[in-house]
Amino acid sequence: MDNDKLYAARLLAARQRPYLATALFALHVVESASTPTMAVDRFWRCYVSPAFVDRRTLTDLAGVWVHEVSHLLRDHHGRGDAYAREHGAEGPGERLRMNLAADAEINDDIYDAALPMPSDAVRPEALGLKPGEVMEYYLRHFTLGPRTQEWAWLDCGSGADGLDRAWDLGADGAHGLTRQERDAVRFRVARGIVGAPGDAPSGWKRWAERVFHPPQPWRELLGSALRSAVTAPGVGEDYTYGRPARRSASVPGVVLPSLRRRPPAVCVIVDTSGSVSDRELGSALLEVTAIGRALSGRRDLVTVMSCDAAVPVVGRLCDAEGLTLVGGGGTDLREGFAVALKRRPDVIVALTDGQTPWPSAKPLARTVIGLFPRQSRAEDWDSRRPPAWATVVRIES
Repeated sequence: MDNDKLYAARLLAARQRPYLATALFALHVVESASTPTMAVDRFWRCYVSPAFVDRRTLTDLAGVWVHEVSHLLRDHHGRGDAYAREHGAEGPGERLRMNLAADAEINDDIYDAALPMPSDAVRPEALGLKPGEVMEYYLRHFTLGPRTQEWAWLDCGSGADGLDRAWDLGADGAHGLTRQERDAVRFRVARGIVGAPGDAPSGWKRWAERVFHPPQPWRELLGSALRSAVTAPGVGEDYTYGRPARRSASVPGVVLPSLRRRPPAVCVIVDTSGSVSDRELGSALLEVTAIGRALSGRRDLVTVMSCDAAVPVVGRLCDAEGLTLVGGGGTDLREGFAVALKRRPDVIVALTDGQTPWPSAKPLARTVIGLFPRQSRAEDWDSRRPPAWATVVRIES
């Protein structure tokens, strides 16, 4: 194989796309006659056909370097696996569709006059689709057929669609990057784009922002916030004389109480004001059920109340299936907090759109706020911002 030509092409790619240099030089080249062109696996090995290197120009090869490393940076193999699990999309045909969709995502923003797009590259327009979208969007909007026959040869490797190839060296093969090393490469590339974006295309800028601020799995976050609150020091703890403290032996004639941990009590306030939709109220009840699961199924320890400007309904979670959420008026969750605190809970969970005044003082209970999404003016948000003493989780629709 003409290694001088191949590595000169990588150097050209790094000069033309300096924000990708870290990723380009993290790839380890493996010569492979079984690979149709150039392909990558999920462990950042780049399999290269010697015949492909011979017949392509230096500029073409530089563009292919950028193309292949883009698959890995954008985690197309992980996303392909996730799509396959969700839609039952297995088999060579479906994996080819994933490769085509992944190519359509990256090809419309990685090429320019310095690195021109190859004539046989997959473009969204050639699939009858609009540019600027992501792999998952394209997968929903095209199927294999006469339009895609010219790309039947396409194979960017398991790093593009998640399906292992016969030529892959696998997890135990030489020169593969560990998961931590792969994440470090992505982070360094993203940091370079965000810190000095320069002429990076908008697609790369969006990718870099998502690396630093990935979409949060809010249901997991809500459960995690609740578990953190109910297991915090002091929560569910009380003193009892039923079993005297061991320190009593050091104080003759004095009986000291011992500290006992009891199951924590949770009070859930559901915002039922007119600004909260029926769909969101339905989601709120689902989250209430999830809260019971987060407490190891102790539904009897969870109190549920609806609140707009008052608190008309209070019930136990064990009766939540028949609980009627009454409301529809204005919003003042301070009333809900006042009623909740009378029940001496260890944790208060408020599910709301946030359009409410908040208690002026920190309650004597740990607080978790689940916020339904809203677009508000800056001044409205500032005046009704959730308090700093609460843990806030955004509930995305």
